[in-house]
Amino acid sequence: MKIALMDSGIGLLAAAAAVRRLRPDAELVVSSDPDGMPWGPRTPADLTGRALAVARAAAAHRPDALIVACNTATVHALDALRAELEPAIPVIGTVPAIKPAAAAGGRMAIWATPATTGSAYQRGLIRDFATGARVTEVPCPGLADAVEAADDAAVRATVAAAAALTPADVTDVVLGCTHYELVESTIRAALAARTRGAELVFHGSAEPVAVQALRRLGLRPEPDLPRTGGLAVLRSGREGTLPAAALAYAEGRLLAGQGAPVG
Repeated sequence: MKIALMDSGIGLLAAAAAVRRLRPDAELVVSSDPDGMPWGPRTPADLTGRALAVARAAAAHRPDALIVACNTATVHALDALRAELEPAIPVIGTVPAIKPAAAAGGRMAIWATPATTGSAYQRGLIRDFATGARVTEVPCPGLADAVEAADDAAVRATVAAAAALTPADVTDVVLGCTHYELVESTIRAALAARTRGAELVFHGSAEPVAVQALRRLGLRPEPDLPRTGGLAVLRSGREGTLPAAALAYAEGRLLAGQGAPVG
């Protein structure tokens, strides 16, 4: 079994680590676009073109499924990716976990990039799945870039700024950018100080999208299987290795075979 994941940068690490944890036997292909990132400021047409190039590089490795491990690419390029690759390669998009967060019935904060915050896409998800819920959209300028660079000081500063915009009585936090899941512990610590230690529930997309990819292939999680799966790394179509910044995170070290399973 081979599963490919794509993103502009290292935001795909969280979903890739989730697949590795659930199916240690899976061959993984991670395809990113360091030459073209960030994708967020690009026009939808330009972003779709970059996403298709990254997906084609992954598809050349003949994966059984492709995970679009990027919220922005899912919004703008999912239809084009599916039109080109399916049915030969199932394509699984990434959607912020607003629906399960709303089902909890508490007060929700959605942390997302400035481009996603207040967008028609996110507002549509709130309308469809969180009507009547108490929702605060929290823009996090610079956080994805700080995570991508593994700049700890910048991560802490941008997280602190977003925490200051988060209601003190929040109960559920949706991480609406795949990069944010890599620094969940930092976000937890910042919000714990603001909410006076109240127990918060965090909702990410990494594990649900990994489970969905397995489901599309008719497979189930088997985390106790031997770790036999390999890793191929593509960077703007070129074969390479994980960038140094990836190894700053437990998920990256797991994929590189340098750490224990995450979770």
